Amino acid sequence: MRGGIWAALAAGVALVGLAACDSTALAPRQTDVKPQERPAGVGTKPQTAGVQPSAASVSLQQYYARIQADLLVRGLLRTDGGGPDTQFTDTMLARNFERIALAEEYERGAGLTPSRGDLGGIKKWVKPIRMAVEFGARVPKDQIAEDRRWLTEYAQKLSRITGHPISMNPAGANFHVLFMSEDDKAQIKPRIKALVPDVNPASLDLFDNLPRSIHCLVIAFSDEPNGFAYGEAIAVIRTEHPDLLRRSCIHEEVAQGLGLGNDSPRARPSIFNDDDEFALLTRHDEMLLKILYDPELTPGMSAERAAPIVRRKAAALIGGSS
Repeated sequence: MRGGIWAALAAGVALVGLAACDSTALAPRQTDVKPQERPAGVGTKPQTAGVQPSAASVSLQQYYARIQADLLVRGLLRTDGGGPDTQFTDTMLARNFERIALAEEYERGAGLTPSRGDLGGIKKWVKPIRMAVEFGARVPKDQIAEDRRWLTEYAQKLSRITGHPISMNPAGANFHVLFMSEDDKAQIKPRIKALVPDVNPASLDLFDNLPRSIHCLVIAFSDEPNGFAYGEAIAVIRTEHPDLLRRSCIHEEVAQGLGLGNDSPRARPSIFNDDDEFALLTRHDEMLLKILYDPELTPGMSAERAAPIVRRKAAALIGGSS
């Protein structure tokens, strides 16, 4: 959804090859929208005085403005969380949990090679999540306060939904959200290297020429080899996005960094779906997070062991089996 990549890098399972430790890539999304000519009235966000973006950055702003305008004209990027037209049952919720929280989108150790859809173990955080936000030197100052507020409010919301401690706390932060423009891309690799020293430098070449179809990404690392309990995460969000696309990146990447790493075309209403119907976390997605962070589901638990627990939790959330 919205052209991002989700890469869960668990020490000992290299999938995207972003880390020297093993990793898991779970959800690359490519933009399917073919933008039309820039609609009248759709402008790029004015830059702060003294910070002049490059031609490449301006071009990206215009491209993403067209993307957002086209999606909105088509009735997509909904922010209502779902309604009477998006009813779902506990059976559907449990099925979607299996595909989004347990299925692997990419073959382990094979980069971005699509997987066969095999189910893996439960992936989640056990330790408290301490989030920190960073901005590239060329990010407009008037945008920084807005993005910081969105992320802070979202972190509080996720903590309430999951019951897991999630706070904005730069002291000892373990979940880093980097807002970077095209003109800041030279900062990304050194910053990731500083945060995760054992990252393979050669594997970070992805960040040298990120295609514009990749809107945002998140990388989550486990503490233990072959582990499923996350201990560190880094999200990178392009700041050339107009407001709604940028906020949608925050919602999806941070939620995926909690353990909902895959996408499913059958999930509705959901941001974990490549159809771009919803921009922000939905009621359905909140239930997925509640199930994932139920204490009965532990990191590494197999899909087979998790299935009866997931079905029971889904039925309780919906209010009856169907």
